[in-house]
Amino acid sequence: MRTLYTLALLLALGLAACAANDPPADLPFGTSFSIAVIPDTQNYVDYRHQRAQGFVLNGQDLFIAQMQDIAARDEVVFVAAVGDVWQHSSKLVDAEHAARGRGAIDNPFLPGLAPSPYTQSVEIPGAIEGYRILAASGKPFGVAPGNHDYDAFWSVRGFPPRTDLPREDLEPMKGDLGIIHVGGLDNFRSVFGNDSEFFAGKAWYVDSFRGGANAAQVFSAGSYRFLHITLEMSPGDPVLRWASSVIEAHPGYPTIITTHDYLNARGERRAYPIIDLALGDPGYHNDAETLWKELISAYDQVFMVLCGHHHGQSLRVENNRYGNPVYQVLADFQGRGQAGIDAGAPDDGQVVGLGDGWYRLMHFDLASETVTVETWSSHYRRLSDDMPSYADWYRDYEQPGMSDEDFYAADAFTLELSGFRKRFKPASD
Repeated sequence: MRTLYTLALLLALGLAACAANDPPADLPFGTSFSIAVIPDTQNYVDYRHQRAQGFVLNGQDLFIAQMQDIAARDEVVFVAAVGDVWQHSSKLVDAEHAARGRGAIDNPFLPGLAPSPYTQSVEIPGAIEGYRILAASGKPFGVAPGNHDYDAFWSVRGFPPRTDLPREDLEPMKGDLGIIHVGGLDNFRSVFGNDSEFFAGKAWYVDSFRGGANAAQVFSAGSYRFLHITLEMSPGDPVLRWASSVIEAHPGYPTIITTHDYLNARGERRAYPIIDLALGDPGYHNDAETLWKELISAYDQVFMVLCGHHHGQSLRVENNRYGNPVYQVLADFQGRGQAGIDAGAPDDGQVVGLGDGWYRLMHFDLASETVTVETWSSHYRRLSDDMPSYADWYRDYEQPGMSDEDFYAADAFTLELSGFRKRFKPASD
């Protein structure tokens, strides 16, 4: 059930659908290769989703199986993770935000924001175990921090919840619950920092900012040298300046940017109102439109953006200021909980999301200038378009109102890389 997406079709559907550091020559050249994209994984390693806490299965087992599956794929030359690696924070508010008066307020509607002692004893070690499998494969990879990866997670002062309304009348998408903010990336840097076990000394890890909260990697494939940049959530101006300098230091490299919050499930560059960092802390964060205008569209090398955070999937193809297409792709499957139901969890309308092993495979064929996108479950060992129950399991939660055909097409499609070989010169030339 593959669909060939073109810009005209996307618009018709209404979808807002060499250098100073040369990469090592230890990765294959040729016309075909694949990139794996790991969606939000926090529910796998969440301490509450393990048998030790009374859950029906160990979510961690699904995470390990996913990493083993990716590591074993010879065709995968690079792995991009969109963030939310683990679930819980470890402190209420970080020191920097507290010093600026951006501290926490009480919010009776969001009791789950409290830090957990299990973050550093269960969840982060579980994430490390999985990424060690990937690292052992030798594949280069990049991880963007998501909101759950920050040290602190709180209801921010200045945006109180609507306590004047009955609970049943509150509308989260209108900001009635207030705004959640995040701060501190010490936990993230301890695992994925520039001096971490995963990146220290790696020739393909070419630059970083703020200790690895933002980072750049290079890889060689398809007769090209690619640049991949991970950005923190809703990156501020200093981050955008750093990313610009990295792109300028790698002229001609086809560039992919991965960041956590960028597209929503309707293909819009719009944040959840309840966690809009640019609104909650203006001057320190930029929204997705600013990221598009000031960085992504401003550099013709950037041809693809990968993101997560918003449950579901979407695709937006839009020309940059040079008239060339940028392929912006959302995939976040964390709400999928059929694996728990299969193991005996009650199917009572309150499905416990895990992810069910689903992740994206992007198969590049630069001879035909196409990318075939597949959605594969390492748990079910099936592609999305090979599962008759796929839409029944997931559509109503992720894309309510979408037809079965369109839902299958949203997770299995082909992108036309219009003019890629003209736009980028092969490294072997």
